[in-house]
Amino acid sequence: MAARKGRRRRKQSLSRFLSYVLRHNPDAIGLTLDRQGWAKVDELLERARSAGVPLDRATLRQVVAENDKQRFALSPDGERIRARQGHSIPVDLGLLPVQPPEFLYHGTARRNLPSIRRQGLLRGKRHHVHLSPDEATALQVGRRHGEPVVLRIRAGEMHRDGYRFYLTENRVWLTEHVPPRYIDFPDGESPPSGAAPQDPWKETP
Repeated sequence: MAARKGRRRRKQSLSRFLSYVLRHNPDAIGLTLDRQGWAKVDELLERARSAGVPLDRATLRQVVAENDKQRFALSPDGERIRARQGHSIPVDLGLLPVQPPEFLYHGTARRNLPSIRRQGLLRGKRHHVHLSPDEATALQVGRRHGEPVVLRIRAGEMHRDGYRFYLTENRVWLTEHVPPRYIDFPDGESPPSGAAPQDPWKETP
């Protein structure tokens, strides 16, 4: 039991390390990413070891395969790796706009509701707001942040109003901003109605 817990903690630690260097700060270990966010696996392994992180190809493949959110992708030949989404550094993932389902979901902590009612869902340091295809997935996301709350997003209405949506390989929906008027809150309380403010993320004709 103790050994299993130790292995699980090590994989979680390696997953956090990969998220950090592939999404946010490759310079922390001197890693080079191309425009699409790909890094050479050999370089990653070498830089990781130099930084004191024991990582080999077999362990890397296992962490990628077993990551609960499938956050990472290996190229078909296994020679390159990148994060699928969630970057705070400039990358071009090559995603094309697609039509979303009528509803998507967002998991968050209850303490965040006041600011979400005022501002909607903001991307923060990331390139996009992340949305889930179902309530169960959103609930899992919310639990990572505190007392979980699931918000329903009227994505179909947003799309018809000119907002762009993207879908990653691991089925995470992305958009640049969700204004409060498109959010159904769990207690049924929506933002006050009235004239919609100008939104810089909305696609103009």
